Amino acid sequence: MKRAIVFLIRVALMVLVWLVWWWVYRAPLPNAVNLAIIVGGIVLVYPFVWLGRKILILHPTATRAVWTTTFVHFGLGFFLGIPLICALSAHRHWPDMAIPVPPGIGLSLVIVSGVAFLVTVANLALKGLGAPFFIVLSKKLADEWIYAWTRNPMALAGLSLLLSVGIWFQSVLFVLWVIVLFAPALLFFIKTYEEQELEIRFGPPYLAYKSRTPMLFPRQPRF
Repeated sequence: MKRAIVFLIRVALMVLVWLVWWWVYRAPLPNAVNLAIIVGGIVLVYPFVWLGRKILILHPTATRAVWTTTFVHFGLGFFLGIPLICALSAHRHWPDMAIPVPPGIGLSLVIVSGVAFLVTVANLALKGLGAPFFIVLSKKLADEWIYAWTRNPMALAGLSLLLSVGIWFQSVLFVLWVIVLFAPALLFFIKTYEEQELEIRFGPPYLAYKSRTPMLFPRQPRF
């Protein structure tokens, strides 16, 4: 019964995030408001994640970690998700320099990186019994297949996908936004909060996995 309630809460929060994303995508926001969200929302990730970590380590138990992570992920749905939606929908109105790459090549990169992202999601589902963000937190430590090469293949594939989208858009500013603002904020969350949360939930096995597997860029597994 308790697990069912927790699951329903997560589903409700996810639906709320999706509805807000849809509203932001459809809303005709002024350029100044879009810019404030695209930059300001990302900046707010840092104090929010720092606060989440402080709350996490106050009571470092697996149960508390699950609840804290649920609401931290919910917050990131706004602080990372909404700026991303705004950037995707408003980029065409930016005064921009074009990347001299044919759109067909950009689209091919989007397809390849998108498939890679879906493969990492499948890997997490099959080996960690979980799903991205707080839909279903992993019940097992995913350290096999792609996760044996890098601890964060989903982040790597996701960032590659966004860069590919920027190339497809032929937008220098979108690519710079991903590199300068979005990627550092996402990696800050992973390094500052997520690693601590996984250490609390999985303990020594995660520390051993962390010591032998790179954080982001793949390396041949060492056993």
